[in-house]
Amino acid sequence: MQKLNFPDYSFRFKNSENKPAIFDIIRKKFIILTPEEWVRQHIVHFLLEQKKYPKSHINVEKIIKINGLTKRYDIVVFRPDGKILILVECKAPEVPISQSTFDQIARYNLTINAEYMMVTNGLNHYFCQMDHGAEKYNFLPDLPEYTPAL
Repeated sequence: MQKLNFPDYSFRFKNSENKPAIFDIIRKKFIILTPEEWVRQHIVHFLLEQKKYPKSHINVEKIIKINGLTKRYDIVVFRPDGKILILVECKAPEVPISQSTFDQIARYNLTINAEYMMVTNGLNHYFCQMDHGAEKYNFLPDLPEYTPAL
């Protein structure tokens, strides 16, 4: 798989039905290794190893309802009180990050109401903090590290 703009992480791989699979330590199972999954797994390790979020606060690929439509978010990070702190949207490396990518995560966040958002294709990362009062997001240089007070 392509080298991404993240530190090197240690992953477990296997073949599943003649396709490469990667072990997801959050979902505790092997997942078919697509380019988007490669990015998703790097984000999980980035949140755990660089940002120090507890594994128990991270959720991967869950279904949400948005305006009656079934959608699936990539990654969320919960606060200790159960509210969502960070919403992450992952794209495959060959997919450029565009305004439509930000529109997608903003639509999801109308339901999720996260304080921080991250959009990445593994090569380019964008971090935002929501200003819910002004209904806009402000770009940041990085996501905050975990502290129990977040």
